[in-house]
Amino acid sequence: MTLRGERQADFAYQAVYRYMISLINEVSTDARVKLPSLRQLAGRLNVSISTVQYAYSLLEKEGRVYSVAKSGYYAWPLSANPLAGASGDLLDRLYAAARRPGMVVLSGDEPALLASLDGTLLRLERELVRQYPQYLQPWSQPCGVWELRAALAARYTSSPTRCWHADDVYIGADLRGVLDILIEVLGLRGAAVVVESPCDWLVLRLLQDAGVRIIELPWTPEGRLDRVCLDQLLRAESVHLVVLSSRVSVPAGVSMPPQDRVAIAQMLDQYGCWLLENDTFGELGFHEPQVALRELVNPERLMVFSSFEKVLGSEAPYGYLLSRRMNSELQRHFLLRSFRLSPIRQRAIARLYHSGRIDQHLRGLRQQLRQQADEMCERLDQHLGDQMIYRAPAAGA
Repeated sequence: MTLRGERQADFAYQAVYRYMISLINEVSTDARVKLPSLRQLAGRLNVSISTVQYAYSLLEKEGRVYSVAKSGYYAWPLSANPLAGASGDLLDRLYAAARRPGMVVLSGDEPALLASLDGTLLRLERELVRQYPQYLQPWSQPCGVWELRAALAARYTSSPTRCWHADDVYIGADLRGVLDILIEVLGLRGAAVVVESPCDWLVLRLLQDAGVRIIELPWTPEGRLDRVCLDQLLRAESVHLVVLSSRVSVPAGVSMPPQDRVAIAQMLDQYGCWLLENDTFGELGFHEPQVALRELVNPERLMVFSSFEKVLGSEAPYGYLLSRRMNSELQRHFLLRSFRLSPIRQRAIARLYHSGRIDQHLRGLRQQLRQQADEMCERLDQHLGDQMIYRAPAAGA
């Protein structure tokens, strides 16, 4: 069985989605049934693993399936209630409860599910396939296609002294792969790195797996970074790299006050520290975008990483890095890694930036995210009242 032909009518994941619906409808009503793995379905349907994963994420969002860590995906029996008994371990029950239809989940990490650019991407890809026949496409662009690298460089350029060029941009299959390369190039194993706390779990896990000595810089209950603590750390420790968010910090859901940004930038310059800026959620703040930290630090000691996935969804999982330094080493590692990225998909994303369509999409997405956060706060106030104290988030899903 193959789904390649159906690509002409819609995205491959939509065909996978329909196939999965038919499988789920065959599930008996009195038993939990394990569904095929990502790899099994990808081989069976002749599509990529990321395509199957996106179809599964849609089914999870609709409450038709749920996932269990290190086990796989399961279909909900039509009439069975998995919460009726207390059997099974806590993690299993937690995953199951969070995916039940009608269940209110107070946190999530897929903001792009609220608004889709799938139709626009599909149209652009069709245009590009006609414009760039297969035989005219270059064999290999290990750091990403030039059009998308140039679009990102232009987007991050803010002045003649804070400018980026296409050669400063590196695009990988996903954020994990890009960060793996960066950790290797910087030689961070055993080195001391200051990281905001709480920190993006993916970043924290990769640093831990690489043997980095992580020094936590906590956010205060008031939503500010402890500047006194940072000064003491930089004074006492041999720290050459600090990992901070650009405009908003997730999962803390806070936005750093402007005066704190200026003070921290001055502190990094004083001690000669590099900034590795996490811009993954930088454009998903609920209010008018503030000046990013990268606009205040020394541009010669700056690297920025991010991903398209939070804005465009699983159809654009690519991660990217901006760096003016260590170009030859980065190029060599990206060449060795040999990411297999769709050039047509990359060019379609580039056109979203060039046309301004991405900004229109972001305005609508930010509005929906803010509305979702307001509704969450209303539910907390309604059901818990004075039993808990919380700070309303400033960004994210």
